[in-house]
Amino acid sequence: MARKGLLIAFEGIDGTGKTTQLELLAQVLRQRGLSVVATREPTAGQYGRKIRELYKNRKSVTPEEELALFLDDRREHVAQVIAPALACGQVVLTDRYYYSTAAYQGAAGHDPQKIIAANELFAPVPDMVIMLEAPVSLGVHRVQKLRGETLNDFEQEEALLRVARIFAGLKGGNIRRLDGTGDAATVHALIMKNVADLFRVE
Repeated sequence: MARKGLLIAFEGIDGTGKTTQLELLAQVLRQRGLSVVATREPTAGQYGRKIRELYKNRKSVTPEEELALFLDDRREHVAQVIAPALACGQVVLTDRYYYSTAAYQGAAGHDPQKIIAANELFAPVPDMVIMLEAPVSLGVHRVQKLRGETLNDFEQEEALLRVARIFAGLKGGNIRRLDGTGDAATVHALIMKNVADLFRVE
């Protein structure tokens, strides 16, 4: 399947502002006449729903079963959403992608590089990865205080420290590491500077 569109993945630990920033970028691109598909992982599909059940009881599956669910969810996501949109020349913005699997399941004991290699056998490599970085303590604060949410089984602080270390070690020419500690407008401005070459927008 020919790839005509662009794929941008938003990555980072919980509470770095990925969802907010994806929505802001999608709004700008649509205003400029581009066709944008905003999506997320885990998806709302059959495997994504099973993954969301783990938020309350992650220990109900083995690390191997958990990783398999993420891979199955992504295969379905690529086949049903990402690949068709790219083939049509659309811009795909995804809130989490296989870098999150490398970091979160890597923190659970898997080899992050093997996870990335397994995903790249079937999942398109993003044109850009916007890696939002912030201290774990700030991410946890945002989840609890700003969102008013209880930390789920993937958001416990000790585990997030391991996740953050793996994110920090991921390499690739498509990765843009951006400071996610500022307010939404400040971070959005950073993102716009970084995507300007892709879209010729300011």
